[in-house]
Amino acid sequence: MMFVASFLTFMAIAGFPSFVEEMKVFERERLNGHYGVTPFGIGNTLSALPFLALVALIPGAITYFLPGLHHRYQLFLFFVIILFACMMLVESLMMIVASVVTNILMGIIVGDGIQGIMILVGGFFRLPTDLPKPLLKYPFYHIVFHKYAYQGLFKNEFLGLTFPNAEAGNGGSPTITGEEILKQTWHFETAYSKWVDLAILFAMVVFYRVLFLIVMKTTEKVKPVMVKFMSATRKERTQVTVNPSATPLATPYCADKRQWQ
Repeated sequence: MMFVASFLTFMAIAGFPSFVEEMKVFERERLNGHYGVTPFGIGNTLSALPFLALVALIPGAITYFLPGLHHRYQLFLFFVIILFACMMLVESLMMIVASVVTNILMGIIVGDGIQGIMILVGGFFRLPTDLPKPLLKYPFYHIVFHKYAYQGLFKNEFLGLTFPNAEAGNGGSPTITGEEILKQTWHFETAYSKWVDLAILFAMVVFYRVLFLIVMKTTEKVKPVMVKFMSATRKERTQVTVNPSATPLATPYCADKRQWQ
């Protein structure tokens, strides 16, 4: 489940070069007055939905049934929806990066770095209680989407189940519930249901898309000012500076003219 929510969505960064090309086409279309930032954002979102749904469904079916997870269609459907939300979040994140970093190589590096930090502080490689409180837990742990993806997937698999307790011989209970595993082993927040985690993921999708529109609107207004400033600076550098201490060129010319006379 961690593999699906992390590494499978991490590979979605391979679509970054196409985002850069789309941004170039959008810049030309916008300058020609065909459409603006908001129609582009809405159209891009709607056109990507079928592709992302297939990407979530096909790999999700492979990775769900192979390890022997519960063969209940309600649980499988929730698994696919979580994966679909993660794919939308990664695509939205890379669109924001593409709107700021236009170089393909630098954009991939920036996107990889951001997602790498999200995976590390998501609560799997380091338990939430073991994360350093400055920055990594507050606020990074609470704002990365991997936290809610992990919790939603694990709640989907463990809640409502009972397992044999390996510590029953030490005076413990012969069985342990899935909720106890989530609390004691993974230190997950079980005060709210998996549907709340799913709702938070889709709310983050909306926030990322709105943030993309804000970045594009800001770039649209700031870019002409920056271009004007850079062109003015370039003109100042190319101006020829006259040296007042230089000897006038007319003096030798006049001397030559008197010789001819």
